[in-house]
Amino acid sequence: MGSYLLRRLLIAVPSLLGISVVLFTVLALAPGDPFGDLALNPNVPAEVRMALRARFGLDDPVWQRYFHWLAAMLHGDWGFSFISRVDVDTLIWQRVPVTLAVIGASQVLALAIALPVGVVSAMRPYSWFDRIASTFAFVGFSLPTFFTGILLILIFSIKLGWLPFVFRADLSTTGWQWWVEMIKQSIMPIAVLGLFQGASWTRYVRSAMLDVIRLDYVTTARAKGLAERIVVIKHVVRNALIPVVTLVALQMPAVFGGAIVTEQIFRVPGIGSLLIDAILRNDTPVIMAVTFVFSCLVIIFNLIADVLYGWLDPRISYR
Repeated sequence: MGSYLLRRLLIAVPSLLGISVVLFTVLALAPGDPFGDLALNPNVPAEVRMALRARFGLDDPVWQRYFHWLAAMLHGDWGFSFISRVDVDTLIWQRVPVTLAVIGASQVLALAIALPVGVVSAMRPYSWFDRIASTFAFVGFSLPTFFTGILLILIFSIKLGWLPFVFRADLSTTGWQWWVEMIKQSIMPIAVLGLFQGASWTRYVRSAMLDVIRLDYVTTARAKGLAERIVVIKHVVRNALIPVVTLVALQMPAVFGGAIVTEQIFRVPGIGSLLIDAILRNDTPVIMAVTFVFSCLVIIFNLIADVLYGWLDPRISYR
């Protein structure tokens, strides 16, 4: 197992290097200048602008800037935000807890919906439960998150007044009241992401279950007299989850991308809103760091999926 993980990590290193080269080159050649506002400001002398550009190496060749950035990243220096005037890693770590809390809770909600609904739908295909679940699933992943978010705001915030539609990180309350307010303002962002993912995963779970439930070894298990519950949980669900694991692992970075829209709708101060703000203000170090973090998530979740394969399917060898 250890050697398998080591080999996977060694493969991930050149992948991350290649991704970083592409990201850095695209951002370096993109139009715009982080110090463009200074050039339009008559109060800033030309020598000050030139000194700042030399300080941050903006006039150096792209390849030289890349190696400077890579060396700094390896030493834990993620760069300096031109707009916020603070270190990039400080900005990111300020936003990470909120994003992880919202996305983590939404994925738990999605799995809590997709697994039982998908399993029951596959065990009773074309029943009324299956038809109703399929209808809601199609509607759920057909509606974009920005539409669902606005709809929830209109119903639960404006019409009923039950939930706040603006997420506030600086709540003035303390103790249990702080937790109550935090949960209330997190319900709608979590519901938007969780219901969207849960609707999509429900269809995949149902399809995977129907593929496995017809196999010969499931019929053999039933012929041995095993209880239906044991057959479903031990022989069907476990093997049906293998393609679902692939789907969840590959979609997880996309979930972070989808959370950008949700964070903008509910004003959640997470990584997504940080990235949008950096793009609008041409804050290249922040854009590079956040996009590189998303790329690392792709590699990490692929590695997690490979490890879970061995647990779900004993036929997969780590040798």
